[in-house]
Amino acid sequence: MRIGVPKEIKVHEYRVGIVPSGVSELVAAGHEVFVEIGAGGGIGFSDADYASAGARIAATGEEVFAASDLIVKVKEPQLIECARLRPDQVLFTYLHLAADPAQAAALCESGVTAIAYETVTADDGSLPLLTPMSEVAGRMSAQVGAENLQKASGGLGILLGGVSGVAPAKVVILGGGVAGTNAAEIAVGMKADVTVVDRSAKRLRELSSQFGNQLKTAHASADTIDRLVVGADLVIGAVLIPGAAAPKLVTREMVKRMKPGSVLVDISIDQGGCFETSRPTSHAEPTFVVDGVVHYCVSNMPGGVPRTSTFALTNVTLPFVKAIADLGWEKACVEDGHLAGGLNVQSGQLVHDALL
Repeated sequence: MRIGVPKEIKVHEYRVGIVPSGVSELVAAGHEVFVEIGAGGGIGFSDADYASAGARIAATGEEVFAASDLIVKVKEPQLIECARLRPDQVLFTYLHLAADPAQAAALCESGVTAIAYETVTADDGSLPLLTPMSEVAGRMSAQVGAENLQKASGGLGILLGGVSGVAPAKVVILGGGVAGTNAAEIAVGMKADVTVVDRSAKRLRELSSQFGNQLKTAHASADTIDRLVVGADLVIGAVLIPGAAAPKLVTREMVKRMKPGSVLVDISIDQGGCFETSRPTSHAEPTFVVDGVVHYCVSNMPGGVPRTSTFALTNVTLPFVKAIADLGWEKACVEDGHLAGGLNVQSGQLVHDALL
Protein backbone atom coordinates (compact mmCIF):
# COMPACT_ATOMS: atom_id res chain seq x y z
CA MET A 1 0.00 0.00 0.00
CA ARG A 2 1.08 3.60 -0.61
CA ILE A 3 1.14 5.42 2.73
CA GLY A 4 1.34 9.21 3.00
CA VAL A 5 2.64 11.28 5.90
CA PRO A 6 1.96 14.99 5.30
CA LYS A 7 3.44 17.78 7.38
CA GLU A 8 0.95 19.02 9.95
CA ILE A 9 -0.36 22.50 9.14
CA LYS A 10 -2.38 23.35 12.27
CA VAL A 11 -0.91 26.37 14.08
CA HIS A 12 2.13 25.35 16.17
CA GLU A 13 1.60 21.64 15.51
CA TYR A 14 4.97 19.94 15.22
CA ARG A 15 4.08 16.28 15.71
CA VAL A 16 4.28 13.86 12.81
CA GLY A 17 2.26 10.75 11.93
CA ILE A 18 5.13 8.26 11.62
CA VAL A 19 8.75 8.38 12.86
CA PRO A 20 11.62 6.99 10.73
CA SER A 21 11.74 3.67 12.60
CA GLY A 22 8.06 3.17 11.71
CA VAL A 23 8.82 3.94 8.08
CA SER A 24 11.49 1.24 8.15
CA GLU A 25 8.98 -1.33 9.41
CA LEU A 26 6.41 -0.43 6.78
CA VAL A 27 8.93 -0.47 3.93
CA ALA A 28 10.27 -3.83 5.11
CA ALA A 29 6.71 -5.15 4.88
CA GLY A 30 6.56 -4.13 1.23
CA HIS A 31 4.74 -0.80 1.48
CA GLU A 32 5.71 2.56 -0.02
CA VAL A 33 5.83 5.57 2.31
CA PHE A 34 5.65 9.16 1.09
CA VAL A 35 6.75 11.81 3.59
CA GLU A 36 6.35 15.52 2.96
CA ILE A 37 9.54 17.55 3.07
CA GLY A 38 10.14 18.92 6.58
CA ALA A 39 7.42 16.80 8.17
CA GLY A 40 9.66 15.58 11.00
CA GLY A 41 11.66 18.75 11.53
CA GLY A 42 9.67 19.78 14.58
CA ILE A 43 10.76 16.68 16.48
CA GLY A 44 14.36 16.60 15.32
CA PHE A 45 14.15 14.25 12.30
CA SER A 46 15.51 15.42 8.96
CA ASP A 47 14.37 14.47 5.48
CA ALA A 48 17.61 12.46 5.26
CA ASP A 49 16.52 10.44 8.30
CA TYR A 50 13.29 9.53 6.55
CA ALA A 51 15.02 8.83 3.24
CA SER A 52 17.50 6.53 5.00
CA ALA A 53 14.53 4.65 6.45
CA GLY A 54 13.20 4.08 2.94
CA ALA A 55 10.69 6.90 2.57
CA ARG A 56 10.14 8.87 -0.60
CA ILE A 57 10.36 12.59 0.15
CA ALA A 58 7.56 14.62 -1.45
CA ALA A 59 7.97 18.32 -2.15
CA THR A 60 4.43 19.30 -1.10
CA GLY A 61 1.45 18.12 0.89
CA GLU A 62 -0.54 17.95 -2.33
CA GLU A 63 1.95 15.40 -3.67
CA VAL A 64 1.58 13.25 -0.54
CA PHE A 65 -2.22 13.23 -0.75
CA ALA A 66 -2.21 12.56 -4.50
CA ALA A 67 0.23 9.64 -4.25
CA SER A 68 -1.22 7.82 -1.25
CA ASP A 69 -3.91 5.24 -0.52
CA LEU A 70 -3.62 5.70 3.26
CA ILE A 71 -3.01 9.08 4.90
CA VAL A 72 -1.55 8.95 8.42
CA LYS A 73 -1.66 12.20 10.39
CA VAL A 74 -1.82 13.43 13.97
CA LYS A 75 -4.36 16.25 14.04
CA GLU A 76 -7.68 16.49 12.28
CA PRO A 77 -7.36 17.56 8.64
CA GLN A 78 -7.80 21.25 8.06
CA LEU A 79 -10.39 22.16 5.45
CA ILE A 80 -7.74 22.67 2.77
CA GLU A 81 -6.58 19.10 3.45
CA CYS A 82 -10.11 17.72 3.39
CA ALA A 83 -10.40 19.06 -0.15
CA ARG A 84 -7.39 16.90 -1.14
CA LEU A 85 -9.00 13.66 0.05
CA ARG A 86 -10.84 11.32 -2.31
CA PRO A 87 -13.23 8.33 -2.12
CA ASP A 88 -10.59 5.64 -2.65
CA GLN A 89 -8.47 6.83 0.28
CA VAL A 90 -8.32 6.00 3.99
CA LEU A 91 -7.54 8.69 6.56
CA PHE A 92 -6.16 7.59 9.95
CA THR A 93 -5.77 10.36 12.50
CA TYR A 94 -7.45 12.18 15.39
CA LEU A 95 -10.77 13.62 14.20
CA HIS A 96 -12.93 14.80 17.17
CA LEU A 97 -15.86 15.31 14.80
CA ALA A 98 -18.51 15.92 17.47
CA ALA A 99 -17.03 19.36 18.09
CA ASP A 100 -16.25 20.16 14.45
CA PRO A 101 -19.27 20.03 12.13
CA ALA A 102 -17.42 21.83 9.33
CA GLN A 103 -14.75 19.14 9.21
CA ALA A 104 -17.38 16.39 9.46
CA ALA A 105 -19.23 17.84 6.46
CA ALA A 106 -16.00 18.21 4.46
CA LEU A 107 -14.95 14.62 5.13
CA CYS A 108 -18.37 13.34 4.10
CA GLU A 109 -18.20 15.40 0.93
CA SER A 110 -14.75 14.01 0.08
CA GLY A 111 -15.99 10.42 0.20
CA VAL A 112 -12.92 9.33 2.20
CA THR A 113 -13.00 6.49 4.72
CA ALA A 114 -11.94 8.14 7.99
CA ILE A 115 -10.82 6.15 11.03
CA ALA A 116 -10.36 8.18 14.22
CA TYR A 117 -7.66 7.39 16.74
CA GLU A 118 -9.85 8.57 19.60
CA THR A 119 -12.60 5.98 19.13
CA VAL A 120 -10.45 2.88 18.59
CA THR A 121 -11.06 0.69 21.64
CA ALA A 122 -9.34 -2.05 23.66
CA ASP A 123 -10.61 -5.20 25.37
CA ASP A 124 -11.10 -3.38 28.67
CA GLY A 125 -13.11 -0.59 27.04
CA SER A 126 -10.23 1.89 27.18
CA LEU A 127 -9.07 4.06 24.28
CA PRO A 128 -5.48 2.99 23.58
CA LEU A 129 -4.73 5.57 20.87
CA LEU A 130 -6.10 8.43 22.97
CA THR A 131 -4.44 7.34 26.20
CA PRO A 132 -0.86 8.54 25.50
CA MET A 133 -2.05 12.00 24.47
CA SER A 134 -4.36 12.14 27.50
CA GLU A 135 -1.32 11.35 29.64
CA VAL A 136 0.63 14.19 28.03
CA ALA A 137 -2.25 16.70 28.20
CA GLY A 138 -2.98 15.78 31.81
CA ARG A 139 0.59 16.34 32.88
CA MET A 140 0.84 19.55 30.88
CA SER A 141 -2.39 20.90 32.38
CA ALA A 142 -0.91 21.20 35.86
CA GLN A 143 2.21 22.86 34.43
CA VAL A 144 0.34 25.43 32.34
CA GLY A 145 -2.11 26.00 35.19
CA ALA A 146 0.78 26.79 37.53
CA GLU A 147 2.30 29.15 34.96
CA ASN A 148 -0.95 31.01 34.37
CA LEU A 149 -1.53 31.48 38.08
CA GLN A 150 1.55 33.71 38.03
CA LYS A 151 0.76 37.42 38.10
CA ALA A 152 2.65 38.15 34.87
CA SER A 153 0.34 35.69 33.12
CA GLY A 154 -2.80 37.34 34.47
CA GLY A 155 -3.26 34.99 37.41
CA LEU A 156 -3.75 35.48 41.12
CA GLY A 157 -0.03 35.43 41.80
CA ILE A 158 -0.14 32.11 43.65
CA LEU A 159 2.58 29.47 43.76
CA LEU A 160 0.87 26.16 43.12
CA GLY A 161 2.55 24.38 46.01
CA GLY A 162 2.74 27.30 48.44
CA VAL A 163 5.66 27.53 50.88
CA SER A 164 6.15 27.08 54.61
CA GLY A 165 3.43 29.02 56.41
CA VAL A 166 1.56 29.86 53.18
CA ALA A 167 -1.26 27.64 51.85
CA PRO A 168 -0.91 25.98 48.45
CA ALA A 169 -3.29 26.61 45.56
CA LYS A 170 -6.62 24.80 45.53
CA VAL A 171 -6.76 22.64 42.41
CA VAL A 172 -10.01 20.99 41.27
CA ILE A 173 -9.83 18.34 38.55
CA LEU A 174 -13.08 17.41 36.82
CA GLY A 175 -12.76 13.81 35.67
CA GLY A 176 -10.72 10.98 37.12
CA GLY A 177 -9.80 9.21 33.88
CA VAL A 178 -6.38 9.09 32.24
CA ALA A 179 -6.00 12.84 31.75
CA GLY A 180 -7.38 13.71 35.18
CA THR A 181 -5.20 11.16 36.94
CA ASN A 182 -2.08 12.43 35.22
CA ALA A 183 -3.03 16.00 36.08
CA ALA A 184 -3.43 14.92 39.69
CA GLU A 185 -0.02 13.22 39.73
CA ILE A 186 1.74 16.42 38.69
CA ALA A 187 -0.36 18.74 40.88
CA VAL A 188 0.13 16.51 43.92
CA GLY A 189 3.84 16.33 43.14
CA MET A 190 3.93 20.14 43.12
CA LYS A 191 2.36 20.11 46.62
CA ALA A 192 -0.98 21.65 45.63
CA ASP A 193 -4.26 21.05 47.49
CA VAL A 194 -5.90 18.72 44.96
CA THR A 195 -9.48 17.45 44.67
CA VAL A 196 -10.60 15.11 41.87
CA VAL A 197 -14.30 15.03 40.99
CA ASP A 198 -15.80 12.03 39.20
CA ARG A 199 -19.24 10.42 38.90
CA SER A 200 -17.86 6.88 39.40
CA ALA A 201 -17.63 5.79 43.03
CA LYS A 202 -15.37 2.93 41.91
CA ARG A 203 -12.96 5.32 40.26
CA LEU A 204 -12.91 7.59 43.31
CA ARG A 205 -12.03 4.60 45.50
CA GLU A 206 -9.20 3.69 43.13
CA LEU A 207 -7.85 7.24 43.25
CA SER A 208 -8.04 7.31 47.05
CA SER A 209 -6.12 4.03 47.17
CA GLN A 210 -3.52 5.31 44.68
CA PHE A 211 -2.88 8.71 46.27
CA GLY A 212 -3.84 8.17 49.90
CA ASN A 213 -4.24 11.35 51.93
CA GLN A 214 -2.36 13.41 49.32
CA LEU A 215 -5.57 13.72 47.31
CA LYS A 216 -9.21 14.52 48.05
CA THR A 217 -12.04 13.02 46.04
CA ALA A 218 -15.63 14.12 45.51
CA HIS A 219 -18.68 12.72 43.76
CA ALA A 220 -19.75 14.77 40.73
CA SER A 221 -23.07 16.25 41.81
CA ALA A 222 -24.08 19.67 40.51
CA ASP A 223 -23.89 21.23 43.98
CA THR A 224 -20.45 19.78 44.66
CA ILE A 225 -19.05 20.96 41.33
CA ASP A 226 -20.47 24.44 41.95
CA ARG A 227 -18.96 24.69 45.43
CA LEU A 228 -15.55 23.35 44.49
CA VAL A 229 -15.18 25.31 41.25
CA VAL A 230 -16.14 28.65 42.76
CA GLY A 231 -13.62 28.15 45.57
CA ALA A 232 -10.77 26.92 43.38
CA ASP A 233 -7.64 28.71 42.23
CA LEU A 234 -7.15 26.29 39.31
CA VAL A 235 -9.78 24.09 37.65
CA ILE A 236 -8.72 21.44 35.15
CA GLY A 237 -11.46 20.03 32.90
CA ALA A 238 -10.70 16.43 31.96
CA VAL A 239 -14.05 14.85 31.16
CA LEU A 240 -14.57 12.52 28.21
CA ILE A 241 -17.50 10.80 26.54
CA PRO A 242 -15.83 8.77 23.76
CA GLY A 243 -16.58 10.27 20.37
CA ALA A 244 -19.22 12.66 21.71
CA ALA A 245 -19.25 16.29 22.75
CA ALA A 246 -18.07 16.98 26.30
CA PRO A 247 -20.75 17.97 28.83
CA LYS A 248 -20.67 21.59 30.05
CA LEU A 249 -19.98 21.03 33.74
CA VAL A 250 -18.94 24.60 34.55
CA THR A 251 -21.52 27.24 33.67
CA ARG A 252 -20.95 30.87 32.80
CA GLU A 253 -22.63 31.80 36.07
CA MET A 254 -20.09 29.75 38.03
CA VAL A 255 -17.23 31.47 36.21
CA LYS A 256 -18.65 34.87 37.20
CA ARG A 257 -18.42 33.84 40.86
CA MET A 258 -14.82 32.59 40.67
CA LYS A 259 -11.99 34.70 42.04
CA PRO A 260 -10.49 37.13 39.53
CA GLY A 261 -7.14 35.71 38.45
CA SER A 262 -8.15 32.09 38.94
CA VAL A 263 -7.42 29.75 36.03
CA LEU A 264 -9.40 27.24 33.94
CA VAL A 265 -7.54 24.67 31.83
CA ASP A 266 -9.86 22.79 29.45
CA ILE A 267 -8.29 19.52 28.31
CA SER A 268 -11.70 18.56 26.89
CA ILE A 269 -11.65 21.37 24.33
CA ASP A 270 -11.04 18.92 21.43
CA GLN A 271 -14.52 17.59 22.15
CA GLY A 272 -16.09 21.03 22.54
CA GLY A 273 -14.88 21.79 26.06
CA CYS A 274 -16.44 21.21 29.48
CA PHE A 275 -16.63 24.89 30.49
CA GLU A 276 -19.47 26.95 29.04
CA THR A 277 -17.07 29.86 28.50
CA SER A 278 -14.45 27.79 26.62
CA ARG A 279 -13.45 28.33 23.01
CA PRO A 280 -10.51 26.72 21.19
CA THR A 281 -7.17 28.52 21.32
CA SER A 282 -3.72 27.77 19.91
CA HIS A 283 -0.18 27.61 21.25
CA ALA A 284 0.37 30.98 19.56
CA GLU A 285 -2.37 32.63 21.67
CA PRO A 286 -3.20 30.09 24.37
CA THR A 287 -5.30 32.09 26.80
CA PHE A 288 -8.18 34.54 27.05
CA VAL A 289 -10.02 36.08 30.00
CA VAL A 290 -13.73 35.90 30.81
CA ASP A 291 -15.05 37.71 33.89
CA GLY A 292 -11.51 38.01 35.23
CA VAL A 293 -10.84 34.25 34.93
CA VAL A 294 -7.94 33.08 32.76
CA HIS A 295 -8.93 30.35 30.27
CA TYR A 296 -6.35 28.03 28.68
CA CYS A 297 -8.09 26.08 25.91
CA VAL A 298 -5.40 24.96 23.47
CA SER A 299 -6.95 22.33 21.24
CA ASN A 300 -3.69 20.48 20.59
CA MET A 301 -1.98 20.63 23.97
CA PRO A 302 0.38 17.68 23.33
CA GLY A 303 1.70 19.56 20.30
CA GLY A 304 3.56 21.76 22.78
CA VAL A 305 5.89 18.84 23.55
CA PRO A 306 5.94 17.25 20.10
CA ARG A 307 8.89 14.91 20.44
CA THR A 308 7.56 13.22 23.56
CA SER A 309 4.04 13.19 22.11
CA THR A 310 5.02 11.78 18.72
CA PHE A 311 6.96 8.87 20.16
CA ALA A 312 4.19 8.11 22.65
CA LEU A 313 1.56 8.22 19.90
CA THR A 314 3.38 6.27 17.20
CA ASN A 315 4.23 3.52 19.70
CA VAL A 316 0.52 2.67 19.77
CA THR A 317 -0.67 3.67 16.28
CA LEU A 318 1.93 1.82 14.20
CA PRO A 319 0.45 -1.68 14.70
CA PHE A 320 -2.91 -0.39 13.42
CA VAL A 321 -1.24 1.38 10.48
CA LYS A 322 0.47 -1.92 9.58
CA ALA A 323 -2.82 -3.82 9.83
CA ILE A 324 -4.63 -1.39 7.54
CA ALA A 325 -1.74 -1.42 5.07
CA ASP A 326 -1.34 -5.22 5.11
CA LEU A 327 -5.02 -6.17 4.94
CA GLY A 328 -6.89 -3.13 3.63
CA TRP A 329 -9.19 -1.20 5.93
CA GLU A 330 -12.25 -3.42 5.45
CA LYS A 331 -10.56 -6.72 6.28
CA ALA A 332 -8.57 -5.09 9.08
CA CYS A 333 -11.80 -3.84 10.66
CA VAL A 334 -13.48 -7.23 10.26
CA GLU A 335 -10.56 -8.97 11.96
CA ASP A 336 -10.25 -6.34 14.70
CA GLY A 337 -13.50 -5.02 16.12
CA HIS A 338 -11.54 -2.50 18.16
CA LEU A 339 -10.18 -0.89 14.99
CA ALA A 340 -13.70 -0.98 13.58
CA GLY A 341 -14.73 1.19 16.53
CA GLY A 342 -12.55 3.90 15.04
CA LEU A 343 -14.59 4.11 11.83
CA ASN A 344 -16.22 7.56 11.83
CA VAL A 345 -16.87 8.37 8.16
CA GLN A 346 -17.54 6.07 5.24
CA SER A 347 -19.10 6.56 1.79
CA GLY A 348 -20.07 10.13 2.57
CA GLN A 349 -21.81 9.32 5.85
CA LEU A 350 -21.07 9.64 9.56
CA VAL A 351 -21.16 6.08 10.89
CA HIS A 352 -20.01 6.23 14.51
CA ASP A 353 -22.87 5.94 17.04
CA ALA A 354 -21.73 8.97 19.03
CA LEU A 355 -22.07 11.15 15.91
CA LEU A 356 -25.52 10.03 14.81
